[in-house]
Amino acid sequence: MFEVEIKVRADHATVREALVDAGANPLGTIRQVDTYYEAPHRDFAATDEALRIRREHRHGETTVKLTYKGPKIDTESKTREEAETTVGDGETADAILRGLGFEPAATVEKERHRYRLDEYTVTLDDVTDLGEFVEIETDVKSEDAVEDAREKLQSRLSNVGLDPAESIRTSYLGLLLDASE
Repeated sequence: MFEVEIKVRADHATVREALVDAGANPLGTIRQVDTYYEAPHRDFAATDEALRIRREHRHGETTVKLTYKGPKIDTESKTREEAETTVGDGETADAILRGLGFEPAATVEKERHRYRLDEYTVTLDDVTDLGEFVEIETDVKSEDAVEDAREKLQSRLSNVGLDPAESIRTSYLGLLLDASE
C-alpha cells in the first residue's frame, strides 16, 4: 500500500470554510501522540524511513498502532510505502522495540480535525511547537497509481484555495528536529 500525501502550512479557519463550501464531511477530531524510534542497525534519517508507535485518543478511548514508513518515492509529495497494524498495548510494543535495540528519538503531538472530500482525507493539523498544517491524502495499491493520485490531490488542494507548489515534503518529525537545532 502506498500513502500519497501532500502537506502545506495553512490557516485552518480559511481552509475549514473552503472545505464546507466544497461539500466535505467532517469525520471528527483525534489527538495523536507519535513516538519515533532510531534503529540500532541503520540511520533512518539517512534512509528516509520511519518507525513509530502512535497513540490515538478519541472519545475517551485510546488506540495504539505500530507503523513503518519506507523512503519517499517521488520528489513532489510525501508518497511512501507504509505498513501499519494495531497493537493491544503501547507500553509492551515500546518494550519490544527497546529490547531489540530501538530507542525513542522524538515525540510528535498533534490535534487532527479530519474531513472526507470525495475519496480523499483532508486533515487540519495543529502540531505542538510547529503550528497549523493541512494534509490531503489517499491510499493506492501500486506505485503505478501514484502519479495520477498525486495530480488529483494537487487539484483538490487548489479547489480549496491552497497552492500545491507550497507543499512541504519534510515530516512533522523532521520539522520538529530542525526547529530544535
